[in-house]
Amino acid sequence: MRRLYIKQRMFAFGGEQFDVTDEDERPVYHVEGSFMRIPKSFTITDENGFEVARIEKKTLSWLPHFSVIVDGVEIAGIDKEFSFFKPKYRIDAQGLRVEGDWVDLNFTVVRGDELVAEISQRWLSWGDSYEVIVHDDAMATIVVALVIAIDKVKADEESSGSAAAVSDSL
Repeated sequence: MRRLYIKQRMFAFGGEQFDVTDEDERPVYHVEGSFMRIPKSFTITDENGFEVARIEKKTLSWLPHFSVIVDGVEIAGIDKEFSFFKPKYRIDAQGLRVEGDWVDLNFTVVRGDELVAEISQRWLSWGDSYEVIVHDDAMATIVVALVIAIDKVKADEESSGSAAAVSDSL
């Protein structure tokens, strides 16, 4: 079992960047978002600076699609589904299921009947902060990438919702 903490830095110049640390606050992964680039992407590197995963938002699609790519292969996809009221998403993660309230980032990742990880949002901190308890160490990179992708889907939804609210008030 491994505890990881994802803490996004507020007001990062030149794009979004943050670290994923262990219990002793040592960096395990570094995440850097593309700045002024289409498609929007996030690169996850290990402590040695090697890319271990990438998250990309598909630009030319009717509804948003986010891909989680590890070793050049899409291992997970998050698609917004058409709905009139509450936003709905489908997560396809090659045998992994996300259970619980993933919109509020309090959920578990399960494969078959096996608990792979538990994710919970931490309150009272600058920026978004999450605790990720990984029960299967071999899945740590995939779980971290999936959590970051879900967070980006949520942020994308919030920004499009606030943009719609602004245009409705004009």
